[in-house]
Amino acid sequence: MGIITSSNVANAIVKLVAADALPALVGNLVMGNLVNRDYEPVLAQGGDTINVPIPPTMVANNILEGGAVQPQNPSLGNAQIVLNSHVEATFQIPDVTKVLAVPDLLKVYMQPAVVAIAQRIESDLLNLYAGFTANPPVGTPGTPLTEATVDAAETTLFLAKVPPSQPKYIVVNAAAYSAWRQIPLFEEFQTAGQAGLQTLIEGTIGKYKDFYVFRSQFVPQTGTNPVNTHNLAFTRDAIGLVIRRLPQPLPGTGAIAEYAELGNFGMRVVMSYQPNTLAQQFTVDVLYGCGILQNAFGVQFNT
Repeated sequence: MGIITSSNVANAIVKLVAADALPALVGNLVMGNLVNRDYEPVLAQGGDTINVPIPPTMVANNILEGGAVQPQNPSLGNAQIVLNSHVEATFQIPDVTKVLAVPDLLKVYMQPAVVAIAQRIESDLLNLYAGFTANPPVGTPGTPLTEATVDAAETTLFLAKVPPSQPKYIVVNAAAYSAWRQIPLFEEFQTAGQAGLQTLIEGTIGKYKDFYVFRSQFVPQTGTNPVNTHNLAFTRDAIGLVIRRLPQPLPGTGAIAEYAELGNFGMRVVMSYQPNTLAQQFTVDVLYGCGILQNAFGVQFNT
């Protein structure tokens, strides 16, 4: 039987916090759950550059024409993503023993910290819209979303040779999502069938014109007259989110860290004692970078 010590209890507390942190983070993400996530449990520092391989392009040769194979020398493409974001959310708990006695209290403290990190990741991913230059933007700034604009976005990705097996996504703001639900042919049962009926009852669009439709509060807007809302249509391999481990605190500094890793996400939880406030301090932090992997697989969707 193991001996219960203050060190064991401290480590158990950090593990308890870490176990609750990551599922809450993933649950508050939209973009972060749709893009290509690259996570490895290796230590890294802010400013490090990560090379993400991109599949090469090859051509098919008709061997009957020349009677011999034509060797190709494909080279992997490369997208460089810099780990330029080290985001944290810190909170203090005056009496940490209450958290152990009433686990629901932990969620009260943890939820705002995790939501803040999720919102930062979400905003950074959506602000990549300006980098999608391979395809011309669809839609007109300052005008409501229309069925024709959605159709144009899907056609653009089709002409960009997006593999049919890759799901397509559109992330729009609240106004565009509302306009989408009011497209006449979409909101009537006789024209949209079960999908239209479900939208009227549940308020969610689901899938439309081969797009899975999501809304986010962090879709960027620019300009004043008109305001240009930069919604985004893309596939998973259009955007990369790279996450790496942060190092453990130095031994003997009074801080204890635990990693939370799940589904290509990783974060660190650090507990330390703050003598000025006589409280236990918890810091939840993530080291990440995001960037465009395949430019042709995304298109700006302006409204």
